[in-house]
Amino acid sequence: MKRMKTQGTVRASISFPVDTYQTLEGLAKQKKVSLAWVVRDAAEKYVAEEKPQSQKNWRASRQDG
Repeated sequence: MKRMKTQGTVRASISFPVDTYQTLEGLAKQKKVSLAWVVRDAAEKYVAEEKPQSQKNWRASRQDG
């Protein structure tokens, strides 16, 4: 597994539907990593996918104002 570099962290408390939590727990066990690792990995992938679109929308809104 790839080790993530941390430049400081923030602790967050989040809630999941039971079935989602159980699925995440199962994935963590399969990969032999922590549940937190699975959630961070998923969040980083989501942010990477959304970031270009978010920046594009932000730039467009700045030009309109």
